[in-house]
Amino acid sequence: MFLRFFSELRAAKVPVSLREYLLLMEALDKDVIDRRIEDFYFLSRASLVKDEKNLDKFDRVFGHVFKGLETVEDGLTADIPAEWLKALTEKFLTDEEKAQIEAMGGFEKLMETLQERLKEQKERHEGGSKWIGTGGTSPFGANGYNPEGVRIGQDKSRHGRAVKVWDKREYKNLDDSVELGTRNIKVALRRLRKFARQGALDELDLKGTIQGTAEKGYLDIQMRPERRNTIKVLLFFDIGGSMDGHIKLCEELFSAAKTEFKHLEFFYFHNCLYEAVWKDNRRRQVEKIPTFEVLHKFPHDYKVIFVGDATMSPYEITYPGGSVEHWNEEAGAIWMSRVTDIYQSAVWLNPTPERHWDYTQSIGVMKQLMNDRMFPLTLEGLDKAMRELVRG
Repeated sequence: MFLRFFSELRAAKVPVSLREYLLLMEALDKDVIDRRIEDFYFLSRASLVKDEKNLDKFDRVFGHVFKGLETVEDGLTADIPAEWLKALTEKFLTDEEKAQIEAMGGFEKLMETLQERLKEQKERHEGGSKWIGTGGTSPFGANGYNPEGVRIGQDKSRHGRAVKVWDKREYKNLDDSVELGTRNIKVALRRLRKFARQGALDELDLKGTIQGTAEKGYLDIQMRPERRNTIKVLLFFDIGGSMDGHIKLCEELFSAAKTEFKHLEFFYFHNCLYEAVWKDNRRRQVEKIPTFEVLHKFPHDYKVIFVGDATMSPYEITYPGGSVEHWNEEAGAIWMSRVTDIYQSAVWLNPTPERHWDYTQSIGVMKQLMNDRMFPLTLEGLDKAMRELVRG
């Protein structure tokens, strides 16, 4: 059973190593948990999942492999306070369903009957109206129907009426295939970290204090600078036009980046980088910043991230005067080459789904100018982009 669990996790592309699997087996052998499926779920999740983005995949595999093992142990129902059950009747059931439960003798009778069935039943049962099983009308089991039922061993709700729900799948929004949110972006950006102690001496150096006190024979308090992420980032956001549909995603990326990077500078451009950028879109026509000024002000150790859909006429990239907003003396491709020549660590994040890239010529041109360092703005793409910046 456990080998099947291990192999199906690997098949679902959850990177589980043999060492982690053996650690789980060792924990089970030493009885670190009670013999309950819930305890095993949390233990195995803690042992086998290293990255938040794989939690939903783990939940799906767990529910598939151990489907049907969610039995209620003897005495478990006695731990449920009666007032909780009564509160559930008020919150979830209609007047008609409440009347049906009262006709059976109320929730007390329902849970008492469940205990009796667990003691009497000795084998798997499917269908029917009495035993605990699947596909029937008994108040206990899975994949059936009963308005006052207790769900046991079912992978999802079918009628939305079960009192016990196991597979909540609370981590769907962390999966690679879903849209990003601010929290997920922060998780991905954390790959781009390099810590050093800089600034004022405002943090207690406990190890140094102990060593100094031992050497000098009196209390020798030592302080040290706080450990900070020293990575420096330049963010360039494409704004307006076809990017209007991606405003929310760009706002989330910007919010996450401001939190994660102490040294962060941002600028806006439209479609392609030219001789000027700006900080305030409302005053973009009167408060432009020369791009040469940006390239000279921020040294080459900055990491550069462009965010845009790269969707435009190819002439906007390759020809002077190609911009749709003004007459540019030099082609956008020249400005992009200047950036990549100065900053060896530079990537482009594209919110357009990668499967559509081949249908837009300008995306291919921009990807070539970025030396193929263009990544989709998904959790997986952001993770790959951060790995690329770390290598640079």
